[in-house]
Amino acid sequence: MHARQKLETTLELDMENEQNPETYSHPGQPVRHSYPLAIQKAGVGTALGLLRKTLPYALVRFGILVAFSLCSVLWWGGTIGGGTYLLSRENFFTTILGWGWFIAGAGGYGYLWYTVLRYFLYLIKAGHIAVLTELITKNEVANGEKNMFVYGKDIVTSRFAEINVLFGLDLLIAGVVRAFNGTLNFIGGMLPIPGLKNLTKVIGVVVKAMTTYIDETIFSYNLARGDNNPWRSGRDGLVYYAQNSMEILKTSVGIVLLEKVLVLVIWLAFFLPMIAFVRLMGDPSALVGFVVFFAFLMAWNFDKAFLHPLFLIMIMTKFHVCAKGQAIDETWDARLEKASGKFRKIKDGIKEWKPSGPAPSPVAAEGPADEPAAPSPEPPAPAPEPPAPPPEPPAPTPEPEPPAPTPKSAEPPPVSDAPPPKDPPPPPEST
Repeated sequence: MHARQKLETTLELDMENEQNPETYSHPGQPVRHSYPLAIQKAGVGTALGLLRKTLPYALVRFGILVAFSLCSVLWWGGTIGGGTYLLSRENFFTTILGWGWFIAGAGGYGYLWYTVLRYFLYLIKAGHIAVLTELITKNEVANGEKNMFVYGKDIVTSRFAEINVLFGLDLLIAGVVRAFNGTLNFIGGMLPIPGLKNLTKVIGVVVKAMTTYIDETIFSYNLARGDNNPWRSGRDGLVYYAQNSMEILKTSVGIVLLEKVLVLVIWLAFFLPMIAFVRLMGDPSALVGFVVFFAFLMAWNFDKAFLHPLFLIMIMTKFHVCAKGQAIDETWDARLEKASGKFRKIKDGIKEWKPSGPAPSPVAAEGPADEPAAPSPEPPAPAPEPPAPPPEPPAPTPEPEPPAPTPKSAEPPPVSDAPPPKDPPPPPEST
């Protein structure tokens, strides 16, 4: 029975692929994708080349982050300054107003960041990932027919529902990756050093760095694969990540080391010129705090706008290269499901995703729950109902005919009465 259900699932998924010939997705096959790759290896050089080609996206992101950072300084200055002034009045009314001012300012800032700006930056990132995926798979954007911003906007617009799902799927994927990373048992083999407990924190930092980019990498995998179900590609992407976690972890070690060094260099690049300029103005002690804070702020923005995309590209390229032509190992499905309940939620999302239609997930172990897809024959039933009403209108046409004969039957009597008056004239002619 299970083999039959699996065969039916495979046939349904193959039919779905035939309906969309543009897709490189093969959910019912051992190798779940067949998209091309324009890169042969993953590394810092490849990542720098792709970042250079998509530099306008990084510049736009940097400008938005800098503007938001400056507005944040003004916002918090007004929030803290206004609240402190009201509290210093030592009045019951101003005390209540001061605390209200501070709470409203902090709450408004949190709302703007987490619900508005963060989502807006996510959409920009989605466009950037779409362009990067085109370059990784085809080495050009839309066959050279579109500007990268136009192409990114078109992808975000056409796949807006999937991007919204991935925006929420981010938390589920991060939870699954964190749970899985906690079960990794190859650290000891990778670093055969006595006293590994002293390196636990370092390994934790590496694992966290790897977790940061996996959800975005899975979005790239979804775009490259062309799957119309983001939950399904998310599930398969997590399994492929688990299969190649050692290779991706090695890349993450290099990312952590490179990030620490580059952030320090960038901070010094902003700090040293500013402190030198302040020294020329006289006593710099009064402005040292401001210079340190400003340099830190600019280094953070530079990290998010330029270094984060660079490290993301490193993880993305490593993932795509490792997964190329690779058959999926379903044993990782059970391991991930055991490691995190959030993985089960992702699998449930495969069935609930409406655009995917009756096509179920690659995991057909649910059995009867997927069989209700048989209602597909029900749609033909309503189809014949519309043609039934048209023949009914001609029925009322014979109704106007009965009144026509009735007046004709009434007309003969007067016709018979007419001839009698015409009979009298003949007799006088004979006389």
